[in-house]
Amino acid sequence: MSKKKALIIGAGVAGLTAAYELVHKSDIVPIIFEMSDYLGGISRTVNYKGNRIDIGGHRFFSKSDMIMKWWLNVMPLQGTPSEDDTILKRNLPLSKAANAPDPKTNDKVMLIRKRISRIYFLRKFFDYPIKLNKNTFLHLGVIRLLKMALSYIYIKFLPIKEENSLEDFFINRFGKTLYLTFFKDYTQKVWGVPCKNIKPDWGAQRVKDLSITKAIKHAIKHAFIKDVSIEQKGVSTSLIGQFMYPKYGPGHFWEEVARIVESKGAQIFLNHKVVAIKTSNGNSNGNIDGILVQNVLTGEIIPYECDFLLSSMPVKELINAFNPLAPSEVCEVAEGLRYRDFITVGLLVQRLKVKNDTAISTINSIIPDNWIYVQEADVKLGRIQVFNNWSPYMVSDDKCVWLGLEYFCNEGDELWQKTDDELSRFAIDEMLKIGFIDKEDVLDTVVIRMLKTYPAYFGSYEHFNVIRTFTDSFKNLFLIGRNGMHRYNNMDHSMLSAMIAVDNIINNIHTKDNVWNINVEKDYYEQK
Repeated sequence: MSKKKALIIGAGVAGLTAAYELVHKSDIVPIIFEMSDYLGGISRTVNYKGNRIDIGGHRFFSKSDMIMKWWLNVMPLQGTPSEDDTILKRNLPLSKAANAPDPKTNDKVMLIRKRISRIYFLRKFFDYPIKLNKNTFLHLGVIRLLKMALSYIYIKFLPIKEENSLEDFFINRFGKTLYLTFFKDYTQKVWGVPCKNIKPDWGAQRVKDLSITKAIKHAIKHAFIKDVSIEQKGVSTSLIGQFMYPKYGPGHFWEEVARIVESKGAQIFLNHKVVAIKTSNGNSNGNIDGILVQNVLTGEIIPYECDFLLSSMPVKELINAFNPLAPSEVCEVAEGLRYRDFITVGLLVQRLKVKNDTAISTINSIIPDNWIYVQEADVKLGRIQVFNNWSPYMVSDDKCVWLGLEYFCNEGDELWQKTDDELSRFAIDEMLKIGFIDKEDVLDTVVIRMLKTYPAYFGSYEHFNVIRTFTDSFKNLFLIGRNGMHRYNNMDHSMLSAMIAVDNIINNIHTKDNVWNINVEKDYYEQK
C-alpha cells in the first residue's frame, strides 16, 4: 500500500515546518514545490562575497515553548564564551551546559543576542520603544515632550474611540502627538498609503499589547533586574531584550531544516511553480485531487496527485490557480489583495560617521543597534540593519561595517525600476544626506529585491472572509504562513500555523478555525 502524500506549496518558514512535522509525526510523504531557487522564503540569507544579508532581520524569539524547543532541536544554543573571547563579548549570559557547542568551531549553533533597536529622527538617536530618559528629553525638547504628555493624558481620560483604521489604533494607545511624531510618517513609508487607509488589524497583530504604561513598567523593572531568561515570559514582543540567532543567519537554519526533512524522505523541488489546482469532479466543497507544476527552467508542466495540500503561496496566486473553478466574487477579492515589496541594498563601509553614543561596548566601537528605524521624512530609507550586531559571523572582515539599507516599495514603481547601480548610488546618497557615512569609506554594494514581502491590510482585505470561506470548503486544503494566510505574521506564528495544520491532518480534523486563530488578539476583536 503506497503512502499518502502531502503536497506543500512554498519552501519558506511555513512549508519547511510542515514538512518537518510530517516526517517526524507521521508516515505521510511531504513534497515541496518552490518557485524560486532558494529556501526559507523571506527568511533567507544571501551570501555576497562572504558577507551575509538577512532579508528584513529575523529574531528567533517566541512566547511558545513548543517553538523555542523546536528551534533548539535543529540548532542548539552556543556554550558560554570565555572572558577574553572578544568576538562574542556582546552576548548575554548563556547556557553553561557542558556539551553546548562552541560557535567558533561549530556552524550549526544558535547565538544569544542582545536586542537594541533605535529610531533615527531629527538626525539623532531615540530609544525604541521610547524611554523617558535624559537622552529623550534632550533630543525632543521640553515643548514637544509636554505636547506628547498632554496628548497621552487626554486620550487616557476619554472613552476609547471606535477603531476603523490603523491611525485610530495608534492614537488610542499613544495619543495624537506621539502618533504624529513617531508612527505616522514611518508607517506610511512602510505601506505607501496613509494610516487612515489601513485596517486596524495590522496593529492588533504587530503592536498588540504594547502601551506607554507597559513600556515604563518594563524600563523600571529592568533597571533593577538584569538577569533575564531567554524565554522572557510576560514581556511584550516589542520590548524583548534578547533573542536567539543562527550563527550564519536564518537562511542557514532553514537550509538545515530542509536537509533534515530530505534525509527522512521528503522531496523538495526548487524552480517549480504551481500553475493549476485540480478538484474532485471539478467542484468545490470537496477535496483537492492534485496540482499542475511547471518547471520554470524548462517550461515542462508535470501533474501531481495528492491526499493533502498545504499552501503558503500568495493567496492572490492561489486563487488564480483555481480558475475557472473559483466563483467570480472570490476572484474579484483575490485580485484586489495588495502586497508591499522590498529592496535591500547591502552596503559595506570601512567605518560609520555616526558615533556610538551609548554605554554599551561594541566591536570597533560601532553603533550597537541590530536595526534602526529611519524616521526622517526627507529620505525614502526605512530601516538600517547592522549585520555585525546580529552575528559577527555575518561579516567576512570584522574591521568593516556591513549594513542592510531597506526600502519599502511596490513592484513597478519608480524605486523598483531603478537599475542596481542606480539603487546603490541612491542609497549611498541618502546615507550621506542623513550623516551616517562618508563617501570615501564605501567599499562595496549589492541589491536584493523581494516580491510580496508584506501582505497588506488595505485594498480588498476587508472582504477576505469571502476567500477564506471558499478555501476552507476543501477538506484537505490548508492555508499556512504569512502569504498563505495573507496575514502579517511573525516567523513563529507562521510555524504554528503549519504545526496545527499538520496536527489536523494527522488527527483527521477538518476544521481550519484553529489555524486561523493563531496570532489573533481575541480580546481586541471581542472589544471591536
